[in-house]
Amino acid sequence: MDTQKLQDYLNINRRNFLKTTALTSTTLSTGLISSKTQAYAYEPYPKDDDLETVVTSCAHNCGSRHALIAHKKNDVIVRLSTDDGRFQKDGEYGKDTEEEPQLRGCLRGRSYRHRIYSQERLLYPMMRVGKRGEGKFRRASWEEALSFVAEKMQYIKATYGDTALLDQSYAGASWGVLHKSDQIEGLLGRFLGMFGCRTSSWSVPSYQATTFSSRMTFGTIRDGNEDDTFAHSKLIIMWGWNPAYTFHGGNTFYYMRLAKQRGCKFVLVDPQYTDSASTYDAWWIPIRPNTDAAMMAGMAHYIFSNNLQDQDFINKFVQGMDAATMPDWASDQENFKDYILGKSDGQPKTPEWAAEICGVSAKDIKKLADMYATTKPAALKASWAPGRNAYGEQYNRMAAALQAMTGNIGILGGCAEGVGKGWHAKAVAYPYDENSNIWYQSIKSDRWAHCVLNYPNVKREDIGLWPRSDETDGQIPNIRGIFWQGSDWFNQLTNINKEIQAIHKLDLVVCMDSTITPSGLWADVLFPVATHFERHDVALPWYKGHYYIHRPKVIEPMGESKTDLQIFTELAYRLGFGKEYNPKAERNYFFDNEAVDEEFLKEWWENKVMHYQNVTMPWDEFKQTGIYKFKLDRPHVAFQDNVEKGVPWDTPSGKIEIFSSKLAKYTDWTKTSYGHYIPAIPKWIEPWEYLGDREKTKKHPFHLISPHPRWRTHSIFNNISILRETYEQEVTMNASDAMKLGLKTGDTVEVYNDRGKVVVPVYVTQRCMPGVAVLYEGSWMDLDENGVDRSGNPDFLTDDNPSPAGAFAYNTVLVNIQKTCLEHRPGWDRLATSRSHVFRRDN
Repeated sequence: MDTQKLQDYLNINRRNFLKTTALTSTTLSTGLISSKTQAYAYEPYPKDDDLETVVTSCAHNCGSRHALIAHKKNDVIVRLSTDDGRFQKDGEYGKDTEEEPQLRGCLRGRSYRHRIYSQERLLYPMMRVGKRGEGKFRRASWEEALSFVAEKMQYIKATYGDTALLDQSYAGASWGVLHKSDQIEGLLGRFLGMFGCRTSSWSVPSYQATTFSSRMTFGTIRDGNEDDTFAHSKLIIMWGWNPAYTFHGGNTFYYMRLAKQRGCKFVLVDPQYTDSASTYDAWWIPIRPNTDAAMMAGMAHYIFSNNLQDQDFINKFVQGMDAATMPDWASDQENFKDYILGKSDGQPKTPEWAAEICGVSAKDIKKLADMYATTKPAALKASWAPGRNAYGEQYNRMAAALQAMTGNIGILGGCAEGVGKGWHAKAVAYPYDENSNIWYQSIKSDRWAHCVLNYPNVKREDIGLWPRSDETDGQIPNIRGIFWQGSDWFNQLTNINKEIQAIHKLDLVVCMDSTITPSGLWADVLFPVATHFERHDVALPWYKGHYYIHRPKVIEPMGESKTDLQIFTELAYRLGFGKEYNPKAERNYFFDNEAVDEEFLKEWWENKVMHYQNVTMPWDEFKQTGIYKFKLDRPHVAFQDNVEKGVPWDTPSGKIEIFSSKLAKYTDWTKTSYGHYIPAIPKWIEPWEYLGDREKTKKHPFHLISPHPRWRTHSIFNNISILRETYEQEVTMNASDAMKLGLKTGDTVEVYNDRGKVVVPVYVTQRCMPGVAVLYEGSWMDLDENGVDRSGNPDFLTDDNPSPAGAFAYNTVLVNIQKTCLEHRPGWDRLATSRSHVFRRDN
């Protein structure tokens, strides 16, 4: 055979091989593709005319929630695109305006096909056969799995009481107006509450310090402008915020690009130089982690000392900024200005004082303070990350004080943000009534392990026990089981090694997800949940963005997966309250849910959206169109009516409370959910671990922070190969630190402290300040025989010590770093094998 014939032969057979293996692989992993289906991963590519186009959206808590357009062949999604302007009323290709921008999906959402058809897809109910955490399961029928869980629930309630089942639902994998996983409005809370056995998890890992600050300061967590207001800012300070990775709203980058084009200046205050700083040519101010409140206090001192505050705004709208704005009943108590100037404690919070703590020069602190106080309008975007620290609430409250003293609240282009919730969407389509969110005790989410390990010798203040108005107030919950719904919290909460100790003491662990997760490896029962491509729902904006996206059932549920609502409805029938739990459904809902789901959603659209939000588009037209975009009369600015029309704030004083009436009146802190004293005004409080602690840094000289990555949403998408090939889990450190340790990029290191140890490659750069290490959160844990995590999950190093207002101290971590010979397992992008075979066992 001559060379050309050989080449032709090899190419022909290679194409045949790829076609065959691609189809075979898909068939094996799903078990559902019929012989008539032709959805090729390789040529011949199906043409658009051969595919059906369906509008849907992403479903996760990534900082946004945008459109995904599914292109399918029969019952297989072949590819995903995103909004191009056509999928709305009067839409046309390319339509993309400031009032109605395209809702473009990010690289995570665009990769979703790989998650639907991944080897880790959970297709059948599974039951544990090995030791808990060993990851050995067998396939079970729905009848067996449901019966086991129902019987175990009844036994646990009868034996240990009405606090024995812990609700750890969250918005990770099941989020819509009907199929909702959530701590307050979610399906699991309603289910366990009606069963009569539920301990709730009251705190949110991402932003609990921020919600506390917003409620104390503004009386609401709806303190966010819509992101279109950024386009009108003249200065944007990104404090711990990297919108290139976590948007915090809809179309954030679009509006910030407009701001840049219109002359807006950008500043980044962050321990690392981010992609956002590069994009906007921002002035980078590197700051030592967990010292943000001190730097802000230094800025406030400069503003007061130079009389740059907006005194008219303060006099009209603020309580406690100075002596003249204190309430009469507290005239003898400390006000914010006296604290900043040192009149009340003898220590002026000068820029020089702050510089010693935060590592930012006094000159730069003064320069930034002057820029912020003299530029109108200016947006101080106080992101959540610096609040994920010990006493993180003080950072958020200090930011609110700066926003108020400069008069940048309630004006277009300004910013009052803490939590950042903007335009109000109607969020619930299933029954949300007196049976929803029933709880018998409620604790801080990441203190469950402490409660289990120390029961009954637990102080209420050590677990953030929420007060009750009945005789059960102060009762320590006897937790014997956990439900994880839409939540990979075992992988994501602080101090994982402590969780591992606690989980062995439980009698029941149930994980409900569409994908096998690290949390699932520790469960007793795995319920396969249909993805949002396999059920009918409507997508809401995530915190910001004024739109709704119809989310039809694009494909049939794979394997034997069911929706969350189907599973809870069937369990409720087995436990005796099925009709009450799902009043529209009959017992056959577990097998035929489409008519009931349609009825719920149509009723929600007509009675809530159309009735309350001046929407005239009928339900059927919305389904056909796909996306409904609101046109606002004006950009949504939080508290604009308070400033322009004199509407009172929802605080006890009706004003912005820099001096908090509620905090000032507490007398017994142990009877509050906070447990420990919180000052009535914002203050710098020294954290329990940071670079300023000379004794602790002798043993652990690096401060570790764990920001959100671009290639995951927390732990979601960690197993997507194309994303893992683009970004690797690695610890980032400054070149000067690496030189001292003899490290270079690519070396394997162990990052460790007294709580745990992880193994990960190192990345050396100048884009991270000396003394700081960066390890992105969300990597799937992978333990060796000695309990060392080989995947680089930082939560083996974090502390579950409670910050008073509920902040999760993810970024209050001191560690050491050294080169190692311990095994590193880089994950799904490099490993030729996966753990999926463990879950395909038949016995």
